[in-house]
Amino acid sequence: MNRKLPIGIQDFESIRRDDYIYVDKTEYIYNLIQNGKPYFLSRPRRFGKSLLLSTMRAYFEGKRELFKGLAIEGLSKDDASAFAPCPVFYFDFNKTNFKRERALEDVFDEHLSEWENVYGKSDSSTLEGRFQNLIVKAATDKNNVVVLVDEYDKPLLEADDELLEHNKAVFKGFFSTLKSYDHYLKFVFLTGVTKFSKVSIFSDLNHLQDISIDRRYDGICGITEEELRESFAPEISDMADEYDISFDECLERLKKMYDGYHFHHKGVGVYNPFSLINAFAKKEFGSYWFETGTPTFLVDRLKNIDIDIKEFTDGSLYAEESELKDYRSDNPNPIPLLYQTGYLTIVDYDDESRYYGLGYPNQEVRYGFLKSLAPMVLHREKEARPLDLRSFLNDIKHAEIDSFMNRFVALYANIPYVNDEKETESNFQNVIYIVFMLLGQFVKTEVHNATGRADVIVETNEYIFIFEFKRDKSAKEALNQIEDKGYAAPYAADDRKLYKIGVNFVTENRSIDEWIYV
Repeated sequence: MNRKLPIGIQDFESIRRDDYIYVDKTEYIYNLIQNGKPYFLSRPRRFGKSLLLSTMRAYFEGKRELFKGLAIEGLSKDDASAFAPCPVFYFDFNKTNFKRERALEDVFDEHLSEWENVYGKSDSSTLEGRFQNLIVKAATDKNNVVVLVDEYDKPLLEADDELLEHNKAVFKGFFSTLKSYDHYLKFVFLTGVTKFSKVSIFSDLNHLQDISIDRRYDGICGITEEELRESFAPEISDMADEYDISFDECLERLKKMYDGYHFHHKGVGVYNPFSLINAFAKKEFGSYWFETGTPTFLVDRLKNIDIDIKEFTDGSLYAEESELKDYRSDNPNPIPLLYQTGYLTIVDYDDESRYYGLGYPNQEVRYGFLKSLAPMVLHREKEARPLDLRSFLNDIKHAEIDSFMNRFVALYANIPYVNDEKETESNFQNVIYIVFMLLGQFVKTEVHNATGRADVIVETNEYIFIFEFKRDKSAKEALNQIEDKGYAAPYAADDRKLYKIGVNFVTENRSIDEWIYV
């Protein structure tokens, strides 16, 4: 019988009572409780933050039976206060659309009204006054109050500029209570996708421990390689059988598709749990994380930012730790948002400069993000099919080089005119980059920038194509460079047919004017 996979289930009690697979994260919770009180954690969407908070809630509500056989049961066996029921105030911002006015206040009011039915109403008419009253009334000599806040930043990410400022002010008044009434609080934990660096919730709550880039908690959300092998061996075997591959080959494909997130430069690699579980359920290596919501807000931000998208892949993106946490809606630097939302992750670290190297975590993110960027790069946002990738692929697989290059000419013809040489060059490079990087899903494609290497090398089962692109020179000069630099030498013993292709782009015409190949 197939085991029950918790697709879309974020309630810990439901998972445990209904016998769904649960990856045990309770040791992290035990360590958090032992080592501090107020915490903040940033993780990408659908990464298990809500389930983590639901698990904490069950622990503090004293539901010991749900934790039978889990790590925290053994770790707390000598702790008389473990699983003692506490008052828990759980704020959930997941379920509301925050684009309308007073949506945030309505969520606060709904939560407070529910708890006031238990602990009594306040004489105060303000949200923060009512919250303060609840904390004081709920706290006891034996157990203080627990506050859990899920996806605090949703009201900020969804709001327009005017509403954003309003919601920031509401947060400032409401959550400043957490610092002022600290002596009534047993445990505080906030989660979100982003950490708004200029939001008063963090300037006022400067005692919060940000564990987002903390090696002790790097695997607190998501699924590690060890957890994957321990918890999902039957599912891996079933998927391997479906694709007629070995267990280890299936693991390798899963790793390429869904692994690669790092939340510390020395930390463990983490798989995207949502994609992984969906892949097991459907027995397909699909792009499940992207299907749940194209990052339109992110693409809209990138439209107005001058950034070379090739940097995302070639390993030249570096940032200080403070930059990774510096998300502001008015920040022209997209790196904090891209990192915090999961489109970039830590892939390197320079000890001397203390800079983090950033890149795509895996193939799902890499190709999904490039597909999202393609309409922007090609200036075809309104067209249903901005890039006929299948035709490009068909041409390259059958060595139809002229047809392949004419598709590039057609793409450039649709890019609006700009009287800016720098932007024209950027368009030229980005179109080439997008096409070849997306082809990399199906054939081996290498895009190079370093001196001494061909611009692009594409390999299929039957052919090898070496491309060199020039701007305002000649296709002949590009072809000569392939010959002079010996770019084909590594393939001298290869049985596949090899093509060398020189291409020239003319700035004045904003298009490819010639190509030659041998």
